[in-house]
Amino acid sequence: MVPAAAGPGAVAAAAYAGGVSTPFDQSRYQIRFEWGVDGLDRLAASDIVVVVDVLRFSTSVTDRIAAGETVALDDAAHAVSLNGAAVAAAAGETDAVVLLGCLRNAAAVAAAVLAEQQRRGARTSVAVIAAGELASREPDAPLRFAVEDLLGAGAIIDALGTLGLDHTSPEAAAAGEAFRGLRGATRHLLTASGSGQELLERDARADVLAAAEVDAAASVPVLRDGTFATYD
Repeated sequence: MVPAAAGPGAVAAAAYAGGVSTPFDQSRYQIRFEWGVDGLDRLAASDIVVVVDVLRFSTSVTDRIAAGETVALDDAAHAVSLNGAAVAAAAGETDAVVLLGCLRNAAAVAAAVLAEQQRRGARTSVAVIAAGELASREPDAPLRFAVEDLLGAGAIIDALGTLGLDHTSPEAAAAGEAFRGLRGATRHLLTASGSGQELLERDARADVLAAAEVDAAASVPVLRDGTFATYD
């Protein structure tokens, strides 16, 4: 996957930050990629925001939705992950459709995005936001790189490309290629990652291995009025 050149058909939108376009808002591209709440703020306003927190916010909520539950954002935040929930909450304050994505439902998320575009009858911009990990438990801790979220975001971007939604920013293209090149090693990479090792120390190996299963789930959580339900 290579980034598409911007042209007359490129999606144009003002950045969240004060409604002023910047070189970092990726507004020329349909498929965008960034990290965390700050990254969401840097991007141009998007029609759809896909929040990716593989270990374990997105994965856990996806599995609960698949089991027929609805999941309150606040409950999921306290039970699973503060950073993924923070991104979802920030996205929920915009006009975007907010979806949760992970390795387990990457193809399903791409299909939901395509369905949303067809429903709208117009080209639909998509921001894929990797949650990353907080460097410590402190409230103002900086964000650190999380390989599992790069792979999860890349899987969704790659699946979007398969469906013809491939007008990607350079940032999104790089994430997609990272997944394509490393797809066969997702189990190893997740268990060997810092986040994975932390969970293994908590006897959560089964959770990490399940999170590494690509396209094992068909459910896509969508945030509506503070609660996640199945996108349909």
